[in-house]
Amino acid sequence: MITTDYVIGSPCWVELTTSDVDRALEFYGEVFGWTAESAGPETGGYMKLLSDGALIGGLGPKTSEDDPVSWSIYYNTPDLDMSFQRARELGATALVGPMDVMGLGRMAHLSDPQGGTVALWEAGTLPGMERTDEPGTFMWAELWTPSAQGARAFYGGLFGWEFEDVDLPGGQGRYSTIRPAGLGDDRYFGGIMGMDPADLPQTGGRADWHPVFHVTDCDAAVAGVRKAGGRVLMGPEDAPGVGRLAACSDSLSAGFVLLTPNPG
Repeated sequence: MITTDYVIGSPCWVELTTSDVDRALEFYGEVFGWTAESAGPETGGYMKLLSDGALIGGLGPKTSEDDPVSWSIYYNTPDLDMSFQRARELGATALVGPMDVMGLGRMAHLSDPQGGTVALWEAGTLPGMERTDEPGTFMWAELWTPSAQGARAFYGGLFGWEFEDVDLPGGQGRYSTIRPAGLGDDRYFGGIMGMDPADLPQTGGRADWHPVFHVTDCDAAVAGVRKAGGRVLMGPEDAPGVGRLAACSDSLSAGFVLLTPNPG
C-alpha cells in the first residue's frame, strides 16, 4: 500500500500536466469530487488538488507545446543531487535538472532507459500527499514498459526497490510488484508490466508510468468518466486477487486507472 511516511523510493506526489486547466479540473471534479486551490500567482497557474480538504496532488498547464498531457508520479529521495546523478549513471536521460520549488522541496525529471518519465522529489516543507490509499486518492503506481527486466535493473539500482514476480492468468506473462527496500509485504506500492511497444500507442512505444486511483464502485466511476468526456480504454473487468479495474483517459487524453480493490 502507499503510505504517507515517505521513505526513499516511495511515491510521494502525483501531478497532472494538461493543455486546459479549467477543463481538467471540471473532469476530475465530476469523476472524483476533487476540488482545487491555486498554489499562488508565482506558480504560473499551478493548482493544488484536494479530496475532502486533504492535499492529494497537483495540476498545472503545459509549459511548452512539446510537453505531453500526462500524469507524473514523483518518488521520494533524501538527496536529489545524488539520485539524479545515479539515475544518469544507470542510463537515464535528464529532462529537467534539479531545481528548487519555492521552499516546498526540490525536484527533477528524467527519462528512464525505456523512455518512461521518472520524477524525483526531495522534501522541504512539503513531504508529499496528505492522504493516500482510500477512495478518491492515489493508491498504486504502475509502469507499462517494453522491457520489464530493464526497468527492474534501473529502478532497483536507483532506489533499491525489491520485486516479487507474479504469474498472470492465462499465460499473459509476469507482473513484478514493487516495495521499498527492507519493508514488509504490506508496503508493496506498485507494479511493472512488460508490454509489446505496439501496445503503448499513447507514448509511441516508450515506457509509461500511470497512477491508479481508488474508487468504491469501478462501474459507476467508469460511467462518470464517460459522462465527463473521458475514454475507457479497457474494462471494467475483474482482476483475480486484486479487484475490479478499468484503464481510462481524461477528456484531454491523460491516462490513469480506476480500481475498486477486493475487500481485505
